[in-house]
Amino acid sequence: MINKQLTDPKSIIVVGGSNEVRKPGGKVLKNLIDNGYSGDLFVANPKEDTVQGVKSYRNMDDLPGADLAILAIAAHHCAPAVDLLANKKNTKAFIILSAGFSEESSQGADLERKIVDIVESTGGCLIGPNCIGMMNSAHASVFTTPVPHMDKKGVDFVSGSGAVAVYTMETGYENGLTFSSVWSVGNSAQLGVEDVLAHLDEVYEPGASSKIKLLYMESVKKPDMLLRHASSLIRKGCRIAAIKSGSSEAGSRAATSHTGALAGSDEAVGALFRKAGIVRCHSRQELVNVAGVFMHKKPAGKRYAIITHAGGSAVMMTDTLSEGGLEVPPIEGSDSIDLLSELYPGSSVANPIDFLATGNARQLGHIIDYCDNKFDNIDAMAVIFGSPGLSPVFDVYDLLNDRIESCSKPVYPVLPSVVNAAEERKAFAAKGRFCFNDEVALGFALTKVAATPDPAPATITLPSLDIEAIGEVTGKCGEGYLHPADVNTLLDAAGIPRVAGAVTDQADEAVYRAGLFGYPVVMKVVGPVHKSDAGGVLLGIGDEEQVRRGFDKLMDIEGSNAVLIQPMMKGAEIFAGVKHEPPFGHLILCGLGGVFVEVFKDVAGGLAPLDREEAANMIGRIRGQAVLSGTRGRKGVNTEMYADILVRLSALVQAVPEITEMDLNPLLGTPNQVIAVDARIRIDKTT
Repeated sequence: MINKQLTDPKSIIVVGGSNEVRKPGGKVLKNLIDNGYSGDLFVANPKEDTVQGVKSYRNMDDLPGADLAILAIAAHHCAPAVDLLANKKNTKAFIILSAGFSEESSQGADLERKIVDIVESTGGCLIGPNCIGMMNSAHASVFTTPVPHMDKKGVDFVSGSGAVAVYTMETGYENGLTFSSVWSVGNSAQLGVEDVLAHLDEVYEPGASSKIKLLYMESVKKPDMLLRHASSLIRKGCRIAAIKSGSSEAGSRAATSHTGALAGSDEAVGALFRKAGIVRCHSRQELVNVAGVFMHKKPAGKRYAIITHAGGSAVMMTDTLSEGGLEVPPIEGSDSIDLLSELYPGSSVANPIDFLATGNARQLGHIIDYCDNKFDNIDAMAVIFGSPGLSPVFDVYDLLNDRIESCSKPVYPVLPSVVNAAEERKAFAAKGRFCFNDEVALGFALTKVAATPDPAPATITLPSLDIEAIGEVTGKCGEGYLHPADVNTLLDAAGIPRVAGAVTDQADEAVYRAGLFGYPVVMKVVGPVHKSDAGGVLLGIGDEEQVRRGFDKLMDIEGSNAVLIQPMMKGAEIFAGVKHEPPFGHLILCGLGGVFVEVFKDVAGGLAPLDREEAANMIGRIRGQAVLSGTRGRKGVNTEMYADILVRLSALVQAVPEITEMDLNPLLGTPNQVIAVDARIRIDKTT
């Protein structure tokens, strides 16, 4: 949908362009001129014949045709202007800077839709309205500053917020971040963040296009498009980081199941990003720092050398990396002794490598060369070097620039002296280098990047299901929670192991079934959603008399309609669940089970369909790993079987999209089996 007229226009009309550069129409024209737009440039202004040296047309009917029109006029004037330009002047691309549309009122939304209809009727494209514009190497169609020099090796930044775009550019500019293109989509009336990313994927040229994409999103309207094109770009060698704001929306929703209470749109966003391979960030500075990591070579492993002349900073970074799952291994052996001989007395090469406040560029070069060529247990280096203000450090930063370019391992520069070494930092950035202000911030960025998995396979092969049995259940059931017998049928059809059980509303039948299973047994109320909250779970029932007393107690619970009898089993209590979360699809969750699932909220999620690697990654993110691996004499859980159940759950909801909520809580896990002892499935046929 994005066309050449938008990305590389040969002619541009600024509707509402003026000599007042403190207004959007004047500033966007100035930016176009100052940044060397080379095509034909025109202005539409009813009061001027010339604006900033550019020919202006008082009557829009007299305008020549143009590829791109930038509108900086009142909202109610935009539709007639778009109509004239699209239908009479063959304009195929529009940027509407003006506000006063869907963000303001229903009337504004109607006006916005009318403009989109006009643009699409002529095969055009639209950025905005209510945006700052866009810029790339061809044109700087924005009314804001800064307007950074466009570098094809820089980042493509797509933002749903103009202000965030400006502030992120300012933050990145200070650290040496360069940009290839910046897109502010505003209200996304026609083109949103996902559409721009799709375009960047479709026109991607290896060796020519930017390999770093940054996104700021306030909503995800097209998750399938985002997943498809983000995954595609990453498989082509790109790296993507994104902020998705507005994470508290799900907190206000009412939910009847454990999964419903735990899962929401923000968890679904996180699952989508992980599935696509997108590094999720939560602030502009974090986004910029992750982009800085992307600007360096990828490390072959997770072992870091920390090189510094400031011991305290090295300690803080060591803590950050270690707590985030990365390693700062000791450096030992004859090579380390040789390196130490090149440094001043009192230096340490144990890792962190501290070459003292008096350390110089020559010594730093030796340290980096040893880490790059001799220390096989090092995969990457972080160099922390500031200045107390006693002397310039240009030679150190020049050395860093050289080694970043020449080393086979990545070298991440932390240059914390933003005042004492301000000129040196500026010269370093002018060479196209990114520098980090803070060692802990770099540490967090490195751990975040390392923790983000590769994209899931484009095609996932799911286990086979008993489709005939599934059809019998879905064909007869209504909406709401399924009867336990139907739940069992679906679990069996999906190949999910479950404890045998019998449901009855007769005391004698309960006694008979308990005898068949063998004592002790478990008795559970059928009817109330939260059995434990209602006192509806009785454990360790050991004889006929206890069965009868338990039966009467359970049937007296409000909402009870039957009793479930099951054999008593042991194992670690874990959890699996499903939540349908529009527009993302079905979210699969796993975590610690039993009554603690909502207390600890130790859950991890993934979007269906899942492959085995995704399922294993989910299980690995559960914080209670000690429960899964076994602790204090208790046996652990067979995580391969656990992962298989998660994959089969994802296959089941692909086959039965009407499932809106599902709990397997608890699953009992041992080294030999993982088995469902309680399950609920809720159906909504409007899904």
